Amino acid sequence: MKIHHLNCGTMRPLGGRLIDGRGGFWHRAELVCHCLLVETGNELVLIETGLGSPAVTRADEWLGARFVRMVGVRTSVTETAAEQVRRLGYALADLRHIVLTHLDLDHAGGLVDFPHATVHVHAEELRALRSPRNARERSRYRPQHFAHGPQWSSYPDAGEKWFGFDAVRQLDGLPPEILLVPLGGHTRGHTGVAVDTGEGWLLHAGDAFFHHGQIDPVRPHVTPGLAWFESKVETVPGARRGNHQRLRELVRDHGDEVSVLSAHDPWFLDNVASGR
Repeated sequence: MKIHHLNCGTMRPLGGRLIDGRGGFWHRAELVCHCLLVETGNELVLIETGLGSPAVTRADEWLGARFVRMVGVRTSVTETAAEQVRRLGYALADLRHIVLTHLDLDHAGGLVDFPHATVHVHAEELRALRSPRNARERSRYRPQHFAHGPQWSSYPDAGEKWFGFDAVRQLDGLPPEILLVPLGGHTRGHTGVAVDTGEGWLLHAGDAFFHHGQIDPVRPHVTPGLAWFESKVETVPGARRGNHQRLRELVRDHGDEVSVLSAHDPWFLDNVASGR
């Protein structure tokens, strides 16, 4: 399988500056929406969709004015998943499957650009969308992102072990080299998506962590601003920190077999995507 690393949305959080946890200096924060486009042979699979095409011309309506201001959304046609699929020489209809870590707006906003695709998601995440437990959970999902009626395929929290994690295998219509790996915490049904590249595994951990330093098995670190923000957007208290520990152990024990990335840290586009 061939994997393309895409940035499908740039964000510069309100205030624009965070303290770097390693050096103590100040820098401008820039976040990305790291998506993977996987060529499986006859079809394309998109892992995460980014903000979506409607965000380019009507960001406040599509994403919510508060979100746009808070995270400093910067939209462009060239960063949409749809345009990047076209630039690679494919038709949008060639993309038959989308696999999502969760349904937050910066991960599912582009579903509308591929209405024909089957959308694979953890069953608990789909339940959170359809039956939110409280107003806070309800507010994180944008109804207009799902108004076109996605073709859902959902999976329970069960499966064979994968490097010590529970994994949901045999996603309908997809090759066995693509797995859902439950990483609940950020949302109830949050997962990672693991892909066997043929040269090792790549685990897209979504929002299970926000900064590459958090999974450093020797000296974990994170910017204070990101640590605060991450704590404010978690759904299952405690699970987030547990995921950090499990991912550090994965990197420590199997770093030669598995590369891990998060959705929003541009460090991974510069390093994992380039093979450095």
